[in-house]
Order: sequence, then C-alpha cells, then structure tokens
Amino acid sequence: MNFSALYTTLHDIYTPDRIFSENGPLTAFESDGLTAFAVRPKAVVFPETNEDVIATVRACYEHGVPFVARGSGTSLSGGSLPDADGIVIALNRLNKVLEICPDKRIAIVQSGAINTHVSNAASQFGLYYAPDPSSQTVCTIGGNVAFNSGGAHCLKYGMTSNHVLAMTAVLANGEVVELGSDSRESIGPDEVGLFVGCEGLFGIALDITLRLLPKPETFYTVLAGFDSVDKAGEAVASIVASGLLPGAMEIMDSLSMEAATKAVGAEFPEGAESTLIVELDGSIDSVEVDKLRLDQLIEDAGATSIRIARDDLDRATIWKGRKSAFSAVGHLSPDFIVQDSVVPRTKLAEALRRISQLGIDAGIRVANVFHAGDGNLHPLVLYDGNVPGEFEKAEQLAGDIVDVCIDLGGSITGEHGVGMEKRQHLGKMFTEADIDAMHRIRDELDPKTISNREKMFPSAEADSLGLYGLHPLEKQGVISRE
Repeated sequence: MNFSALYTTLHDIYTPDRIFSENGPLTAFESDGLTAFAVRPKAVVFPETNEDVIATVRACYEHGVPFVARGSGTSLSGGSLPDADGIVIALNRLNKVLEICPDKRIAIVQSGAINTHVSNAASQFGLYYAPDPSSQTVCTIGGNVAFNSGGAHCLKYGMTSNHVLAMTAVLANGEVVELGSDSRESIGPDEVGLFVGCEGLFGIALDITLRLLPKPETFYTVLAGFDSVDKAGEAVASIVASGLLPGAMEIMDSLSMEAATKAVGAEFPEGAESTLIVELDGSIDSVEVDKLRLDQLIEDAGATSIRIARDDLDRATIWKGRKSAFSAVGHLSPDFIVQDSVVPRTKLAEALRRISQLGIDAGIRVANVFHAGDGNLHPLVLYDGNVPGEFEKAEQLAGDIVDVCIDLGGSITGEHGVGMEKRQHLGKMFTEADIDAMHRIRDELDPKTISNREKMFPSAEADSLGLYGLHPLEKQGVISRE
C-alpha cells in the first residue's frame, strides 16, 4: 500500500476544493448512521464526473489503497464506515436525474441522486419510483443499490432489486462494466441482481436505470389501535391470509408512537398500546371493494379504535410520523441502536414477546416499529452512552434480538445490510461453503479487497472482542463516541 503515491495522483485528478485531508473536513465522514463508532479516513474526494470516479478507483487499485464510496451516510449498519488507511469517495455531486423516459417507464440517474428526487422528476408523467426507505428524502440511489433498500411499501412493490434494470459500474479492479438493459426481460445470469445488495464490496455504481410505476389512482390509509402489539401482529396475519395485498402494513408500539408524536405531531389512536397502519392503493374501483374487506378484518381482529386518513395531507402526516420513528426516539433517549432483522410473518407475535422479555431482563427499553407485512423488525434499543456499561448492555441485547430472529427461521437483515454491525452473525445463517462462495465472487471482482474493506464477512479477531465486530477498530484509530 502506497498512500503518498496515491495522494499525488489524486491531486492530478481533483482541484484543491475537491480533495481534503485535514482533520476538520474529515470529521463529517468519520461515521454513518451507526454513530457509536467512527474512523477518520486519510482523505475525502468529491468527484463531479464518472471519469473522476473511474480514475480514482483505478488509482486506488494501482497503489493498493482501500476506498469507501459514500452518499448521504444514512447507513445504519456501519456500511459506509471509512478505513483508517484509506479514502472516502463522496458521490454527493453526482446527483442528477439524467433522463426520464415515460414511454419505457424508466429513469436514468446518477448514484448520488436523492431517492425522492426521482419521483419528483417523474411526477409530471404520472409516474413514480416505488422503493421508499424511511430516509428517502436524503438517502441516495447508490446507497439504496448497495444495501438493496426496501421501505414501507416493499410488501407490495418489492425491494430496490425489483426496480433496478441496468447500471454502469466501475469494479474495484478498475474495470468499467455495463450490467442489464432497459428492458424488463433479461437473458442470462442476473448480473444486476448480483450487484444490488453487494454492500459496496464489488465497486461503485455510476449511472443507474430504474423502473418507474404509474401513480395509484387513490389511497385508503387506516390507523387501527390495539391494546397489545401481539394483537396487531395477529391482525397482520389475518389480512395476509385473506388474500388482500395492501401497499403497506406497519406496526408501531406505544414508545415509538410517543416519540413520533413529540417529533412531528403525528396523531395516533389514543390509549393504544400499538397501532397498525394499513394502506391500500390502486384503481378507485379495486380500492372501494378491498377497503370493505379490510375494515371488517381489522374489526374482527379486535381493534380498539380505527382512524381513516382524512385527506392527502393527513395521509402524508401519518407516513411522516412512521418514517420519523428512528430519529424521533431521540426525544426519549440520548442514544439508541436500530436493529434490522426478519422473522416469518407467522412468528411475529412470538418474536415480539421474546424481544419484550429480553428488554425486561436487561432492564433496557425497546421501542418497536416494523414492516409488519414482510416481518422486517426494527427494534430500537434505547440506552444512555454517558452511563458506564450501558452501551455494552445495549449491544448485548441487540445481538440477542438477532439470535432470536435466526432461531425463528428469519434473517439477520432485511434492508439495512450486514455492514460492520452484524458480520459476526453471518456464520449463524450461512454455512462455511456459502461464505466461501461469497468470498470467491468478491475476490474475482476485487482481488486486493480494497472496496469497502472489512465489511460483511466475519472476523476471527472481532468475534473474540465484540458481537458486532466493532471493537477491534479501536486499534485502528476509531473514535468511540460513548
């Protein structure tokens, strides 16, 4: 590894206002949404063209210096945590929606384009981009691609991988590749599907072709209050069993509702221990029929109160309350860990009971908010990092929650990725042969393992020092914010 030689090359690519190595400017890039730990990189560069990115990656490969591509830094798994010996390639200036083609119903965007900006650009044609992660007003399409982001409406419309048709990418070895096509029909291996969700281990997506959908004619959004989270979970099971396919089904417990109300003034059913948000969308005729069935199912499930969104503004406020839940818990606790695991829908009630008991046993509050339709749980483990030992207890509890989900036949991640946070759990889901196959694919595309190094794969050293593989970074200049 020869950083000084790389740095000389970078100054040939970037003007002084687009490359930084001083401590002050580097501070903003030390961590992502997993703020408990941070690493200060050697430098940060700001490419303004694809050619800048390609030249930077090739220079990193030549000199053996690791790099991390970063958009808005909203990853909650340490997925864009820098390497202490490497650089950050900040893609925020590659933020254009390059083309909207209404006839083909596609958008071509740069990797730094903001998620909601795609729908804004497509709106004039009656189209929109379906994946809607909670951070969609700030997160970038490149980051969505890296982690295969979902969102509240992925129950009906699928994850990012269901909406990416093609891309231009630069692999970690400097090779530029064209993957997929703008057609919805493909032949041969699904190379786009392989790249989406690779967590940055293969390289950097540049121009990305997205599938657009027609805007639904109408929406029917219901908030149903229940006297327990279990009953809300059982209501989800009955709705799914009925054959209805809502656009979204979300559950929030009393703690997360309290936080959202304080943060954005969202209205939830009074006195409810949990709220189920269900949204139907589609043609006016189909929604009119389906809402009668939905109302009956919710009533039969024992809802204590039902509120229907009054208008588009009320609907937007409901979703603002739901999507603000992660940040809103800052009103309840100075620090928190966001979990992201999955259980089968039939095991939702059991998972919630076990998570609640784990929190009681640990003496730690856990706020629950989750994509109920596909069993993607987001328990928020609340703690105070200023109290000695609190972070370690919270980390232990978060790890125990992951183990519960695995035990119930689920997954260690639904949409936040493995990153740094859960890499030590990978071997609990996959066999050694599975992980070896993953390594071989990665090594073929990144022989020097310089692209997002030390992410996703288990580490023997980390396994002996911490559940999430974060503690060893203290030896690499990590700044712990606890």
